[in-house]
Amino acid sequence: MHVHVGRVLAPALVILSLALPANAQDDPHAACLSSAWVPSEYLVRPVPLRMDTGNTTDVPTSASAPAQEFYRQGLNYLHGYVWIESARSFHQALRQDPGMALAWWGLSRVYSGLDDHEGAVKAAGRAKELAASASAREQRRIALRVQQLEAIADLGNPVRHSDYKKAIDEALVLDRNDAELWLIRGNAEEPTAAGRGQRGNAASTTYYLEALKREPRNAAAHHYLIHSFETTGKVDRALEHGELYANLAPAIPHAHHMWGHNLRRVGRIDEAIKAFNRTNELETSYFAAEKIAPKYDWHHVHNLDLLATSYEHKGQMKRAEALLRKAVAVPPLTDYQAFTQKSLTVFLLGRQQWKDALAATGALTKSGGNPARVVGYTYEGHAHLGLGNTKAAQNSLDKALREIESVPALTGGITVNRGALVPYVDALRGELLLRQGKLEEGAAILKDVQGRLRALPGPDAWTQALFRLEAFARMARAVGAWDLAEHTARQMLDHDAAYGGSHLALALVASERGDVELAQRSIDSARSYWKDADADLKELKELRTLEAGLRKQAPKQAQRTSAR
Repeated sequence: MHVHVGRVLAPALVILSLALPANAQDDPHAACLSSAWVPSEYLVRPVPLRMDTGNTTDVPTSASAPAQEFYRQGLNYLHGYVWIESARSFHQALRQDPGMALAWWGLSRVYSGLDDHEGAVKAAGRAKELAASASAREQRRIALRVQQLEAIADLGNPVRHSDYKKAIDEALVLDRNDAELWLIRGNAEEPTAAGRGQRGNAASTTYYLEALKREPRNAAAHHYLIHSFETTGKVDRALEHGELYANLAPAIPHAHHMWGHNLRRVGRIDEAIKAFNRTNELETSYFAAEKIAPKYDWHHVHNLDLLATSYEHKGQMKRAEALLRKAVAVPPLTDYQAFTQKSLTVFLLGRQQWKDALAATGALTKSGGNPARVVGYTYEGHAHLGLGNTKAAQNSLDKALREIESVPALTGGITVNRGALVPYVDALRGELLLRQGKLEEGAAILKDVQGRLRALPGPDAWTQALFRLEAFARMARAVGAWDLAEHTARQMLDHDAAYGGSHLALALVASERGDVELAQRSIDSARSYWKDADADLKELKELRTLEAGLRKQAPKQAQRTSAR
């Protein structure tokens, strides 16, 4: 969940099919805690009115002005995925006006955010009971909510999803100026009826932009547009709306965090670190003020991950590792949280700290959730290969293959589906083949995996793809698969040309190919991006060794050129 502090202060080797659905992406912003894991007393605690949480102008039917204000605060928090504070605000509105139907409508949406379908249905039922005293516009909204919940309960039925979208369209004919309804319509364009803004697409953006035509400064519309433009690869547009959202809802940690996503994508790493640090400051202040343990805020761990990998990007490995260890020390309360707590293992594999990486996989392989176990076994296999134990790695792959069979192919909400796990399993299979000398077959699989990892949406997936590509490049060089090494280096540069490791990977390939000029340019670029790196960063030593070799290589190349 997203929480904040205001000024008042979420067997056989086989290549697994790409055709498997991937509705549940590796996107932590689709994650939130089940209300079974959030103490109910947190959700009903009294709450004050706060500033800078957003700016919805939605007006519920109520004679109580304070009730209306608390309702709007609840809606602002809802649009920031701040589930606990949203629930508190809607309950506070109901204390002021027990008959407010839209407060129950809002609570129903909060319970869906908390992955509590039963609670969502009950709250929608209360809204429906009170709808007679609400306006016709509100009655239509409540009816749509009931229809959405029916579609969510039958997630694999595309007809229900389609009918739900048609019903919103019919309501929009009557309520053309209802910005909130345009946002709901944009959410509905996601792969399932459970969409709530994290997995928008090109169609979603159309509806969010319509909301902005009604309310140009609508913070929620800007938030959802960030996600939609990220998914569609329009990082420049996502960055634009990220800055607006951060300015319009500065008390929401997620607003700063979202801007940080895309600052990283355009090479503005120091500004991204500032945004992630601001997020962390707001969250830790909130925990202290409200006496809520960090484990109830999944967003805190996610933000620590992105902050840590930003330092890793700069070559500041000591800071990165400390933050990642802090993140994994927070006990995961859901299967999805356990799945997302894999960044430390990725880091240790990337640093070739094989024994430490093997130890870190234990938290994943012992998880109660299948997705975490699948990924844990694949990482366990990579660590075994790093230690030279092919037999153990094969055993890890076999366990991952058995485990993945229990992961559903179609999921909704926050659950990770089988298709999202396929690249991890195939990556281990590809490395095994390379280590067994089957270079052509292994390279073909790993090239395919690289494309799939790069295609996964979400900030964690984007960052981890970069560091996994780096590990693949090292592996390819180690086994002499230089075509794969070059392909991977090019993929790294295309994925993130502002990362020093991308340029080092190309420099090593260029040196092997005898291209002194390209190698030197790449070395210079790598140094520029690692200008603030740890002094003992091993890659800097690698650059110095490589450059010394190039100085010896250059005269020979000049002689060959002269001889021609």
